[in-house]
Amino acid sequence: MYGLLRNLLFRLPPEQAHYVALGSLDVAQKLGILNTFTRQPEPCPVNVMGLEFPNPVGLAAGLDKNADHIDALGALGFGFIEVGTVTPLAQPGNPKPRMFRLPEHQAIINRMGFNNEGLEHLITNVRHRRYRGVLGINVGKNKDTPNEQSEQDYRKGIAAVYSYADYITVNVSSPNTPGLRDLQFGDSLKQLLHAIKEEQAACEQKHGRYVPVAVKIAPDMDEQGIRFVAAALLEAGLDGVIATNTTISREAVKGHAHEQEAGGLSGAPVREASVKVIQGLYAELGDRLPIIGVGGITDGDSAAEKIRAGAKLVQIYTGFIYRGPSLINEAVEAIRKEIS
Repeated sequence: MYGLLRNLLFRLPPEQAHYVALGSLDVAQKLGILNTFTRQPEPCPVNVMGLEFPNPVGLAAGLDKNADHIDALGALGFGFIEVGTVTPLAQPGNPKPRMFRLPEHQAIINRMGFNNEGLEHLITNVRHRRYRGVLGINVGKNKDTPNEQSEQDYRKGIAAVYSYADYITVNVSSPNTPGLRDLQFGDSLKQLLHAIKEEQAACEQKHGRYVPVAVKIAPDMDEQGIRFVAAALLEAGLDGVIATNTTISREAVKGHAHEQEAGGLSGAPVREASVKVIQGLYAELGDRLPIIGVGGITDGDSAAEKIRAGAKLVQIYTGFIYRGPSLINEAVEAIRKEIS
């Protein structure tokens, strides 16, 4: 069924297809017919960051930036949903076209640029959701905010969403906001992580509950970079790390018509790089800091591979676009076999 729908959707420009698909999910959910087309995974509970997840397969940030579709997406069987990236102020993102399919590679290139309606819009949607599963909220900085002032945007984001999130992700790894990835390195990263922990502590005292904070990093790191990030995360006392975001490398799609398009490459071509980062992080972190594995999960084996590499949870996005809801069940079952 999904294969037929995907073929129809792929006749539309990618960004238009994205919104048509999500709108259709909303309609199906409101009509109560969504379960006709999907099968809920059998429970496979796992405790990570002090949270109980009904299964270890989540939806990565980016699909539902504004939390407009939480209820429909939450009904598909994900163990958790991550919405965002949201920035303090609404921003349009980069000029269109800014999303490109590479079906031969089960991949997508996007340079969306944190297009979103801002914190107020997202929070309104989160407040009115019916979905009661684990919800992560991914926060970023506005494009016009200089890197040296980025701490303020992240503090604003954390403070605003703190009482509504089960966990918060700080995005310092999108390639589509100029200079953002520079925050992953050196003193910039250390200063930002300590600011994040300060804000988290202040919010904990204000709200009387502890909300874990994770950092999302890029796959384009060498071994030295991975070791530095791992040490910085432990030193600052972060609660988790999400590995990885999209890649700027085009090695795996050389010769494709879209090879030269700017933006982040996601999907199957990121699988190997993501696993290497997870393995490198786990070598440094062990079980002291949980890793959420993302990147190139297109089937059960690639989901289980992330767990073998050291991840405790996984997230899907591009694979979900190509495979549909059946990927959720397949990934859950593969991970169940891996951890049993």
